[in-house]
Amino acid sequence: MSEHDTAAGAGGDPLSGYPVFARLARLGQRARQADRDHPWVLDTAVVAAVFLLFCLPDLLPFHDGGERAREHRIVFARPPLAAMLALQAGLLLPLLWRRRRPAAAFAAVAAVFVLQWSLGVALRADVALLVALYSLALHGSLRHLAWACAAMAGASALVAVELSGGLPVGDALFFLFSAATAAVAVGIAVRIRRAQLAGLRERAARLEVERDQRSRLATATERTRVAREMHDIIGHNLSVIITLADGGAYATEASPERGREALLLIGETSRQALGELRRMLGVLRDQGGEQGPEFTPQPGIADLDGLCARIRAAGPQVVYTARGEVGRLDRGVQLMAYRIVQEALTNTLKHAGPETRVHVTLAAEGGRLRVRVRDGGPPGGAVRGGTAGEEGHGLTGMRERAALYGGTVTAGPGPGAGWTVEAVLDLTPDGPDGPSAFTSGPDPDFDPTGGLT
Repeated sequence: MSEHDTAAGAGGDPLSGYPVFARLARLGQRARQADRDHPWVLDTAVVAAVFLLFCLPDLLPFHDGGERAREHRIVFARPPLAAMLALQAGLLLPLLWRRRRPAAAFAAVAAVFVLQWSLGVALRADVALLVALYSLALHGSLRHLAWACAAMAGASALVAVELSGGLPVGDALFFLFSAATAAVAVGIAVRIRRAQLAGLRERAARLEVERDQRSRLATATERTRVAREMHDIIGHNLSVIITLADGGAYATEASPERGREALLLIGETSRQALGELRRMLGVLRDQGGEQGPEFTPQPGIADLDGLCARIRAAGPQVVYTARGEVGRLDRGVQLMAYRIVQEALTNTLKHAGPETRVHVTLAAEGGRLRVRVRDGGPPGGAVRGGTAGEEGHGLTGMRERAALYGGTVTAGPGPGAGWTVEAVLDLTPDGPDGPSAFTSGPDPDFDPTGGLT
């Protein structure tokens, strides 16, 4: 298959594959650019071309219009040279404004044309009337074009009457109407083509703006998602490490074995946090087609036992209860529930301290998943730091996650000095995300929370 067939089969212009047409297209682009920069050059060039092709032959001394007219039994007056130059100037000079004032230019040319034929003078420069009509169809308003066509019909009738001595009126009118129709048709065709190209350019510019806006929106969304994941990973694990380090420092003198156990837990928690960070950064990094690192799955409800165990190692007493078929939930819902519990336990460890008691409850029933984390507050009934009106990145992240499933998150003081965080997620098949939140078969590699898999 030749390169021309390939270009045509690709859905483009079949002529664009030929070097000649490509060269002509480039020349046309350069001419249009030059015309935009210097519009008077093209207007003057049109007037000069019409003068050289149609006016100059009438001015040459060997031109004998009378003899040729007598051969056809049509006699035209030959005006003096000054009058001929005046008529030619009246026909040509208005063409200098044919693009800026097309209606006025046509009216001026038509007036000189009618005057000329009223005097019985025939000039080749009459082609200027067709040029003015074409320019009006291309640049003027359609209302002015209608009046111009009516005026052209009247002028054509005048010419047909003048030619009736040697040419049938019907033939003369047919020729003149055909020429006028061709001028109008070409002008309208070029006008429609230019309007289509302008529409395509406008659409391309609009699509480019929309693409940039979508890119910026996607970047902002990705940045928010990464910040939320980093907050969950780093905030939780650092809180556990700090609590273990403080407890291990106090226990080292009294019980070296407890201090060693705290150090081992710190190492385990640190390795887990480092693994999660590597997984996130590995997904964000462009691998360029190379084989990327193997990533472990995102945590789910089955990993809540390990999470509660790490929190217990830091001091708090954690009681975890699950009701319903929580293990069959979609991986995205499981990650969402895990992160909400993780953030709530991190806040408990930070504000209530290591000597509190925490109840974690997950219940899947009635098409809803209810996640509740309630702590007993600091020891001795002390008031927990912060108020219900204060929101940090953690509570905002919880609400953003729950909103993906049409859920809500509430946080506030519980009984006594405690604190309660409760999230309710919609699991119905016709919920906001469409598909059911329960899996039917193998877990899909889909994470509607935006988590990294």
